[in-house]
Amino acid sequence: MANWLRISSRTVANHIKKRMNKEFMGGAVHVNQSSGLWWGLNRGGPVSDRNRRHMDPLAWNRATLLCVQRFKTTLAEKQHDSFLSSDSDDDNQSVDFPGGKVSYTSEMSFISESSQTRVPCYRVLEDDGDLISDCDFQQVSKEDAVKMYSNMVTLQIMDNIFYEAQRQGRISFYLTSAGEEAISIASAAALSEQDIILPQYREPGVLLWRGFTLQEFADQCFGNKADYGKGRQMPIHYGSKKHNFFTISSPIATQLPQAAGIAYSLKMDNKKACVVSYIGDGGTSEGDFHAGLNFAAVMEAPVIFFCRNNGWAISTNVSEQFRSDGIVVKGRAYGIRSIRVDGNDALAVYSAVSAAREMAINEQRPILIEALTYRVGHHSTSDDSTKYRQLDEIVYWKKARNPVNRFRNWVQNIGWWSEQQEAQLRNSVRKQLLEAIQVAEKTEKPPLSELFTDVYDHPPSNLEEQEKHLRETVTRHPKDYPSDISV
Repeated sequence: MANWLRISSRTVANHIKKRMNKEFMGGAVHVNQSSGLWWGLNRGGPVSDRNRRHMDPLAWNRATLLCVQRFKTTLAEKQHDSFLSSDSDDDNQSVDFPGGKVSYTSEMSFISESSQTRVPCYRVLEDDGDLISDCDFQQVSKEDAVKMYSNMVTLQIMDNIFYEAQRQGRISFYLTSAGEEAISIASAAALSEQDIILPQYREPGVLLWRGFTLQEFADQCFGNKADYGKGRQMPIHYGSKKHNFFTISSPIATQLPQAAGIAYSLKMDNKKACVVSYIGDGGTSEGDFHAGLNFAAVMEAPVIFFCRNNGWAISTNVSEQFRSDGIVVKGRAYGIRSIRVDGNDALAVYSAVSAAREMAINEQRPILIEALTYRVGHHSTSDDSTKYRQLDEIVYWKKARNPVNRFRNWVQNIGWWSEQQEAQLRNSVRKQLLEAIQVAEKTEKPPLSELFTDVYDHPPSNLEEQEKHLRETVTRHPKDYPSDISV
C-alpha cells in the first residue's frame, strides 16, 4: 500500500496501461462496484474517477475486468508488487523482466547440470519398522494405522490371486502393485474423500481405502454386466464416480494436464479440496508431464502430482531415461514446491501427503512428490522382468525393503496388531476374494449393443453399420466369441 502512495496516480495509470497491453494475463484486476472506485492491480489503492481518464478504456472493458477478477492469481500479485516496490540503488545492475528482477553479471557462468549432492529422501521408519529418533511426522490414529495395514495386506492378496487367474486364462490381463503397496494406501489415508483422484494404474489401494469392494474389483477384471465400464476397458482399468476416482486409461501421462484443469475448477468454485494425480517414472518422459506441471504452476492449481519412481519404466532403467536427479528436481524448473519421500515407508508417505494437501488447498498451489520405491513384480502379465534385471536385485527389495513387512513391524511393536489378527485377516480376505471371483465369473457379459451406446443420442450411420457387421460376424463365427455374450 505504501508503495502505491509513493507513486502518482498518473504513473500508476500509465504503468497499468503498459502492463495491460503487454501482459494482460500476468496480473489480476478487481472492480469494487459498490464504492464507484476502481482498484488497481494487485491489492493497490483506489483510483478516483478524476484519474480514470488516464486509463485505456479498451484495457478496462467491464467484461474483461470481471473475467480477470474471477481468474486472479496470487503469484502474479506478488511478482507485480515486487516490480513496483523497487527502490534499489542497483537498478543499473539488473533488468526488470516480466516475472521478476534479474541481476546482471560480467562473469560467464553456466548453471550446473546437477548439484554435488542428491536431494535427500524423507523417511520415518527404519527398514525393520523402528521409528527413527527425533523424526518429524504426522501422527496417525490406531484406527487408521490398522486400516492402512489391513488394506496393504488385502492388496497383496488380491494381486496374487488375480495374477494367478490371468495365468489360468480366466482374465485377459493384470498388473500388480507388489512392492508399492504403501504408496497408494498411505497417500489415500492422508486425503479427504472430496479430493479427486486421477490414477495411472497402480493405485487400486486408493479405491480400497475409499470402500471399493472386492466384488467390484472382480467385476471389473472380468468385464461383466456389473462392471461400471460395461466391459469396455481392460482389466485393472478401474473407475468410480462415487469414490471421486477417474477411470484409468492406458495412454501414459494424459491424466496430468487433465488434473491441472480439474484442480483449477476446484479453485474457481472455492472448494476445500485438491486433485491428486499419480504417475510412474516412465510417464515423466512424456510431453503431458511437462504440460501438466507447467499449467498447474502458472494457474496455481491445487493439485498434487505424485510420481512413483520405481526404478523401471517397463524395461527401461531410470539411468537410461534421464540424467537429472530423479523427478523431484523437475518441480523447481516449473516453479513447483517438491519433496522426495521413501515410498516404502507408509508413515513417511502419509505425512508428506498430509502436508502437501494442506499446502495445496490453503496456499492454492501445486505440489510434486517423488516416492522412491521398487516394482517387485513384473510390469504386467505381458512382461518378464527377469530378462532385463537381476533376480537378486528383485529378491533384495522384496525381502529387505518390503513396505508391508516394515509397516506391520511398526503397528505390531506399538501393540496395535498381533499374530492372531494377521492370520484371521489373511484367511478372511482370501476367502472373500475367491467368492467374489466365482460370482464375477458366472455373471453374464454386457450385451453387444452396449458397445455402441453412451456417446451419441442418435447413433450416426457409421456406428450403425459397424454394429450390423459385428452381429453378422458373431453369427457366422459363434465359436470365436464367448457363448455368454448376448447378441
